[in-house]
Amino acid sequence: MDLRDVILAPVQSEQSYAGLEYNRYVFKVHSASTKEQIRQAVELINPGVTVTSVNTSTVKPKPKRRGQFVGVKAGYKRAVVKLKAGDTIQIFEGVH
Repeated sequence: MDLRDVILAPVQSEQSYAGLEYNRYVFKVHSASTKEQIRQAVELINPGVTVTSVNTSTVKPKPKRRGQFVGVKAGYKRAVVKLKAGDTIQIFEGVH
């Protein structure tokens, strides 16, 4: 797997923005990616950034219903990436 295919998108939620204060960034990642691949991808995409830890979790699919129509909101894998003190990722700056 190419490292640029590992990170799919940043997760934008109140909880993820609260983690910015502690240098924690949340990303939606490819379901087959490993912690080491996620670390390498973040450091490749954001030069000069050092990742100190990566925690992953799986967000389960959630059933949704609109009237008689029943469907499922897709699940995904997310990664909480902690950076070295002083490092930042530009995409999140100025948003919170």
